[in-house]
Amino acid sequence: MSIRFTSKARKGVVALVAAAGLALGVAGCGGGGDDEKPQSSASESKDRGSDPTAQEGQAEEVLAELKGVDGLILTLESATRDAGGFVTVSGTIKNDGAEATRVPAEARGDETEIIRHGVSLGGATLVDSASKKRYYVLRDTDGRPLTTTDMPRIKPGASIPVFMQFPAPPTDTAEVAFQMPTFASGTIQISG
Repeated sequence: MSIRFTSKARKGVVALVAAAGLALGVAGCGGGGDDEKPQSSASESKDRGSDPTAQEGQAEEVLAELKGVDGLILTLESATRDAGGFVTVSGTIKNDGAEATRVPAEARGDETEIIRHGVSLGGATLVDSASKKRYYVLRDTDGRPLTTTDMPRIKPGASIPVFMQFPAPPTDTAEVAFQMPTFASGTIQISG
């Protein structure tokens, strides 16, 4: 009887996590973050050179800049706690090297479930040292990581936007260490 209860409970938890992940995925595709980018670009072109404070304000939004292999630099710009119990970490990966390169396959981690879905940022983790817990990238019901996937080759000087979603640490935890294979680790602040 306990096996049947455990099986039913596990199915319920999987269904709940899948539904929450899909809801966040749909909300993420709604364009909320995309609306902010064009607005900032439009205001920059309108105020070109006349408002250096706005550009300084944008530089302050960087949470961490982590160096990787082959001249790649991961810039983390936000770590936002969502109402559904998730943390979405967003930023860019820039190729600061002289040759075109790709995000290394090692960045996806070494879990079999993630490896079979191609190159991603599935190896990223958040570490809450105060609670002694590590949070792994969330996955959908098919095992796909809730991160940027299928990243193109990055030309020298070019960058691509990236995101990763994690389970949220307790609300009293505001500072966590961000770690991803082939990149340096760094401390970031969670907002929200």
